[in-house]
Amino acid sequence: MKKYDIVVIGAGSIGLPAAMALGKKGLKTAVIDAHASPGQGENKHAIGGIRGTHSDPGKIIVGIKSLEIFSTWQETHGDDIEWLKGGYLFPVYREKEETLLKGLLPTQKQYGLNIDFVSPEQVADIAPGINRNNLLGGTFSPDDGSASPLIAANAFYRKALETGNVDFYFNEEVKAVLQENDAVTGVRTCKESYAAPLVLDAAGGYSPSMAKMAGIDLPVTPESHEGGITEPVKPFFQAMVVDLRAVSGSKNYYFYQNRHGQIVFCITPDPPILGTDKRETSVFLPQVSRRMVDLMPCLQRIRVRRVWRGLYPMSPDGSPLVGMNRQVKGLVHATGMCGQGFMLGPGMADTLARLVTGTTTRDDRTVLDEFSLYREFGGEEGLK
Repeated sequence: MKKYDIVVIGAGSIGLPAAMALGKKGLKTAVIDAHASPGQGENKHAIGGIRGTHSDPGKIIVGIKSLEIFSTWQETHGDDIEWLKGGYLFPVYREKEETLLKGLLPTQKQYGLNIDFVSPEQVADIAPGINRNNLLGGTFSPDDGSASPLIAANAFYRKALETGNVDFYFNEEVKAVLQENDAVTGVRTCKESYAAPLVLDAAGGYSPSMAKMAGIDLPVTPESHEGGITEPVKPFFQAMVVDLRAVSGSKNYYFYQNRHGQIVFCITPDPPILGTDKRETSVFLPQVSRRMVDLMPCLQRIRVRRVWRGLYPMSPDGSPLVGMNRQVKGLVHATGMCGQGFMLGPGMADTLARLVTGTTTRDDRTVLDEFSLYREFGGEEGLK
């Protein structure tokens, strides 16, 4: 049996940066994934948005840390991960959204976000061509941005390997979480067994089945969300535009123009589509197209290249489940990211590395308290 300090289940948006952070801490780390290469699960279905613009302190702290890592990656490591500092824009057309967004500003600014409520004229400058009928303004956070999920995944993978402490095992499905006296002792896959006193659950939408192997019922439910991408056109805006208004069939939706000139877009279906079915639908494109063209009419003639569906591992309140399991010693959860794993992963990885080495900071404890598996679930994160 191969021996490690920690086994990470999942080489995706959380598992890859976590492996890099753990390797840097000197922990001998095994990363196990059922796919053939890194980032081939739900990571490749992400549209690439990265923001510190959240409503709760823990997410803001983690989001800002992720922004620091993504925005300085090329300078620090030399890889071009297609970072684009375009900001996040939440346009407002109704008093309801204006009250919500303005109400969040004090907390957002308290925890270090560069964000303000801007005028309709400023909104139109940030997103040229936006519908100005009844436009009241909006919030804009210029330091947010985007990057390529696939390129970033491979960048984290390479840097994890470079630590000299991380081994990856692809095409291996975890079949059992090994235990003795209510403590993990490792995992068994379809090919091999790996001994370790710590097991990190970074399995996303498949975390519930993994947790059941350890005798744990985890409140994570996978939902299908659909996204798409257009042909490239001449760049004319960079911000991620998020429309919070709910209409029949969908909640919010969001889109941005990437560095190649393509418009990347996604929608939050309502009611949610539960389960692991990732087949594209005939409903999505007409539904999101109507909303996008209404908000930005100049998009009406652009051609869509492809659409896809991925899984959001949802928690009961829209915030992650992160921390040590109290029933099974050595089992660590980092799941339930609710579709925000790509943007939260790098910042979350540093906290996880400090958690398992007993070196958490004050900010880490704020994050871990907010994301605790044992919190009281109620309400929903304001900018989910």
